[in-house]
Amino acid sequence: MRKPKSLQALEELGRVQLSRSFFMRNFLYSEVANFYGRSNMPEDPDLAIAAGRKLCQKLLQPLHDTFGAVEIRSGYRSPTVNKFCAEHGHNCSPNEGNYARHIWDRRDGQGNMGAVTSVVLPWYLPRYAKTGDWRPLAWWIHDHLPYSELQFFRKLAAFNIGWRENPKRTIYGHTAPRGFLTKPGMANHEASHGKFYRGFPRLRRDTR
Repeated sequence: MRKPKSLQALEELGRVQLSRSFFMRNFLYSEVANFYGRSNMPEDPDLAIAAGRKLCQKLLQPLHDTFGAVEIRSGYRSPTVNKFCAEHGHNCSPNEGNYARHIWDRRDGQGNMGAVTSVVLPWYLPRYAKTGDWRPLAWWIHDHLPYSELQFFRKLAAFNIGWRENPKRTIYGHTAPRGFLTKPGMANHEASHGKFYRGFPRLRRDTR
């Protein structure tokens, strides 16, 4: 598939199904692109679709099947939008740091394909409102899903979740307790962490 150069081509890209519950259109909206009038279309749609399918099938679909709605906050970013975002202080890493992350249609410096999106799980919001603790959800994902990276934020317990060839398996909190919750080599990285997420549903994979 070529980079869309017409409204019809963009509509066709948006119709591409990435998993049972997610389509490419779910990830193309960008508040930065919308506000500043920038294009947020992939330059290599085939690579973006391939990475997006892995992200959705391996991570987002199991979250949806287990917890219900998965609200997309920030998905794909074109190199143009990400560069503009980084240069204007809108909380985006430079392009090279976002290849195989929010920029789905570029491989990273090691040649890995990957994709990241920012999401909110409404199921978790009542618990988070009471405790202010993002770590139970992080540990549940760590024990159940083949993520590459998780980054948690204060508002709504929103988090970046990423799939990547050769996953990094790192969890970082941008809110208290700030820093790495776990990464390879840390003593808490292995074994089960079920005691931290008692009352959570079991992983469900709906195969319909």
